[in-house]
Amino acid sequence: MWEEKLKIYDQLVAKCNRFERKGKTMPYTSANGYMFSLFNKAGEIGIRFSKEVQEKYIKEFDSTLYKSYNAVMKGYVLIPEKMLEDLDRLSQYLDESYDYVMSLEPK
Repeated sequence: MWEEKLKIYDQLVAKCNRFERKGKTMPYTSANGYMFSLFNKAGEIGIRFSKEVQEKYIKEFDSTLYKSYNAVMKGYVLIPEKMLEDLDRLSQYLDESYDYVMSLEPK
């Protein structure tokens, strides 16, 4: 099951040509010194957004903050299972997250 979800995460990242997946045991994407998506041990995807956008998407996606290793990841929204069926749409959110971290002061 985890491997199947990892394939979906890889397919999602592959749709976005401005960055690539990193990490062997904990897959993630990062740019400008910031991680902006994560794939946890539970096979869940979290995508990082600004505070305002995060609150909007938690309501819109009927979701919650993302957790990884039992820690709440501030700024990350848990991507619900049902959204994994539309990777084209989901890749737009991932691109939006990339734009967000690129707008931050580089680390």
